Amino acid sequence: MAKIGIYYGSTTGNTQDLAERLAKALDVASADVHDVASASADFRAYDVVLFGGSTMGMGDFQDDWESYIDDVKNADLNGKKVALFGCGDSSSYSDTFGDALGKIYEVIKNKGCEVIGRVSIEGYTFDSSEAIVDGQFVGLLIDEDNESNLTDQRVALWLEDLRKVI
Repeated sequence: MAKIGIYYGSTTGNTQDLAERLAKALDVASADVHDVASASADFRAYDVVLFGGSTMGMGDFQDDWESYIDDVKNADLNGKKVALFGCGDSSSYSDTFGDALGKIYEVIKNKGCEVIGRVSIEGYTFDSSEAIVDGQFVGLLIDEDNESNLTDQRVALWLEDLRKVI
């Protein structure tokens, strides 16, 4: 199996919980799960990189991603497979749901990596999102505040699709 590294930023703990859940499901060692608050942007050890972040307020990055995104801009992702995951609030911030994932995608899309793990927008309730490209989310979006009853199913389907390409 491919060597996987998971990088996340989390303020409320939801994205960290999701990162740890994904790590367990994909048999990723805890040493390969990195909080972007203190992580390096050296991805050479990995074939597959998962970036996780939450959308804060009106479409902003989670605080730790504010500075880490510059490190990602300068990082070598050539030849890597990259998947995105994150959390957002589709009710209170329905006009900016998952925007942080869209912003990460914009940074990595032309860095020589293959972006994997797109998700259908079907079944989600929101008004607008920068995370939609070609009619799909660029990664897994979870809303633990309003749609936690759908989290298990969304995670399971995403992991099933991801395992086919990693």
